[in-house]
Amino acid sequence: MQELFLKDKTNDNKADSCLPGGLVPTEQWTLPQTSVRRSLKDAIRHALKQLRAGVSQTEEPFESMDELPELSAAQQRRLAPEPDYSHQAEAIACGLEQARSEGSLSRDVVCLVAPPFSGVQQALTRFSECGQSGSNESGKVWNIISPPDALLFDDQEASEWWDKQDLSRPWIIPELADFWLRRLSGLALVKELFRRIASGDMGAGIVGCSSWCWRYWGHYLESAQMSPWSPAPMDADRLGVWFTYLASGSGKSSVIARMTGDGLYVLPLPETDEAENSKSQKKTKYSNFLRDLAATSRGNPGVALAIWQRSLRARPDDDTKLDEAGDQSDTQSRSADCWVVPLGRLSLPSMPQSKESATGFVLHGLLLHNGLDTASLAVVTGVSAHELSLVLSRLKRAELVIQDSPGSDWQVTAIGYPTVRRHLQSWGFPLDQF
Repeated sequence: MQELFLKDKTNDNKADSCLPGGLVPTEQWTLPQTSVRRSLKDAIRHALKQLRAGVSQTEEPFESMDELPELSAAQQRRLAPEPDYSHQAEAIACGLEQARSEGSLSRDVVCLVAPPFSGVQQALTRFSECGQSGSNESGKVWNIISPPDALLFDDQEASEWWDKQDLSRPWIIPELADFWLRRLSGLALVKELFRRIASGDMGAGIVGCSSWCWRYWGHYLESAQMSPWSPAPMDADRLGVWFTYLASGSGKSSVIARMTGDGLYVLPLPETDEAENSKSQKKTKYSNFLRDLAATSRGNPGVALAIWQRSLRARPDDDTKLDEAGDQSDTQSRSADCWVVPLGRLSLPSMPQSKESATGFVLHGLLLHNGLDTASLAVVTGVSAHELSLVLSRLKRAELVIQDSPGSDWQVTAIGYPTVRRHLQSWGFPLDQF
């Protein structure tokens, strides 16, 4: 069997921090629970801990921070930056290698299925970067397979297209959703790909796939037994680890985050001993914010980060303090405080009043295909150009979809994804499992 995985260029702590929970078989993926669903016993225990928690003299009385402004661009880059996907690529490679070494993964072609905004597509794209995740143990550089400009093929044309792809070295498809359109002549490329994978004609490779695309193609794959893997869901502890990792940069500083209304702590996470018992809970009162955020985002890291960024507040003069901290040596750098608005008081996108069928078809089409340009969206939805323009304009004003530049693909926004998914469910559209 051709060796699939990369040399480990990261330590375990780094991999654990940028991809908390690692990779799990998709069938084992479960939703994080919200704090209101705790058992009665757990709720009583939590309440008792809060009552017993002491508050130091320096923390009392607490001054409400409800009126603080949202983060400036500099503050967001410091406190809640976008992830470095090259590090996530290395963590994914480590997770796959571990699964193979443990015997839980044996297929030549590995399918990684994840909900939108999980970062899997961006990470897989970076497998070919020199000095990052570009080389496997055989020394060969990964071949990134990109989709053709036109996706409408008959079966013969699809077979000829795959014949031209370089499969002599390990290959990666960062996002399968980019290889098809939901119409009869737009299915051939993906059907031929899975036929070749099932027959063992594709060699060693990795297929990244949006959970919505995977939901559509599931009935084609039942007999193929692809056994996909997924990033573990982000529960409260994993979100805390990840947010701390993002804010710490090189890992030499930490961030203290507290709720605006009552001052309860969000970060840093409580310290635990070897038996996983909290050592700091007795001294510090903690909020349930991260647990509720994990439930609201359904364990989706990109969605959670978008909401986290919107929830953070800081004093205006903290910009100067952050700049000064960046100029200091690592040992002198101070932690930057930030404040967190409760989820119930955040202004998050809501669905505008519109014709449900057209809006649903547009949003569902965007998720199935990982984004589409206007012309392709009209093809797969059957919505007229005039009505499509109106629907997209309304959704854009509502912050539910975005188009980076004229003519580029429309995408559902991370901050609007929970609302979009909830409405698609209420309208009866088939959903992904995440």
